[in-house]
Amino acid sequence: MSFIDDMKNKARTSIKTIVLPESEDLRTLKAVQMINEQGFAKVILIGNPEKIALDARDNHIDLGDTPIINNLNSDKLDYYANSLAELRKNKGMTYDEAMELLKTNSRYFATMMVKMGDADGFVSGACHSTADTLKPALQIIKGAPGIPTVSAFFVMVLQETTFGDNGVFIYADSGMNENPDSEALSDIAISSANSYKELVNPEGTPRVAMLSYSTKGSAHSELTDKVIDATNKVRAKAPDLIVDGELQLDAAIIPEVAKFKAPGSPVEGKANILIFPNLDVGNICYKMTQRLGHAEAYGPLCQGMARPVNDLSRGCSAEDIVGVVAITAVQAINQK
Repeated sequence: MSFIDDMKNKARTSIKTIVLPESEDLRTLKAVQMINEQGFAKVILIGNPEKIALDARDNHIDLGDTPIINNLNSDKLDYYANSLAELRKNKGMTYDEAMELLKTNSRYFATMMVKMGDADGFVSGACHSTADTLKPALQIIKGAPGIPTVSAFFVMVLQETTFGDNGVFIYADSGMNENPDSEALSDIAISSANSYKELVNPEGTPRVAMLSYSTKGSAHSELTDKVIDATNKVRAKAPDLIVDGELQLDAAIIPEVAKFKAPGSPVEGKANILIFPNLDVGNICYKMTQRLGHAEAYGPLCQGMARPVNDLSRGCSAEDIVGVVAITAVQAINQK
């Protein structure tokens, strides 16, 4: 069974409601038809019902009885505006400003639906930047209690199953934190191990590689020091977690190379979680793995958020949207 098929089966055990605010994108509408046919989640669209119906008809897309909420005249618009203004009053937001945001920005409306309990999660990013998706979530939903660093990760599903967990990896942070310090990097590593257990393999063993251009002192700089310090912090915070660093990629994922470059490493060249030192590296590596390695890439997925909110690559397909909705539904089940 594929990773996404497993997510869909888990999602079917407790159907959750996921909001898709990008109704202007045909990939979203095609994804809704597939989700309805596969029956693993309920979906709500945000937008103009007449335009959405016309777009669906013209493109032979069957939306069935999918609820469509017009954020310009929703009966909850006043309620959301008052609530948003109250939530952001310390930042000086007024009722009128909140109302304008909700009417003009579907991602803010979706965020308020999740915040106020009218949906279990939302997915966006097919035609908006990561900042457009995550900014309202970070402002309104915020981080979960006890999680000091909210971060983003990708689930990467490789064709070559000898690597990672039967070909599946967690890549982090590949979508949010530009240059995390060693403290934040250690938080990201621990959250990623939890995400691995939650989504990839509940019975498996997380093996975390803190990546660098150096392995075990083969080079020395402020960059390597940060990764070494982060590794030590992970060990102090989560002593039972299998983690090692600093490691080059080959020493992290190939046992034969690990024996030569990092003898005695607890990861043993069998890492299934790759922690990147900054966003440049993480983003480049996920796209390179996806495009050159023909891997499936699901994300950026958020970890550490109080409610499930997930981003999409603007190059995503309708099938990618379906997959991220399934993941979001499973996250919502686990949070409950």
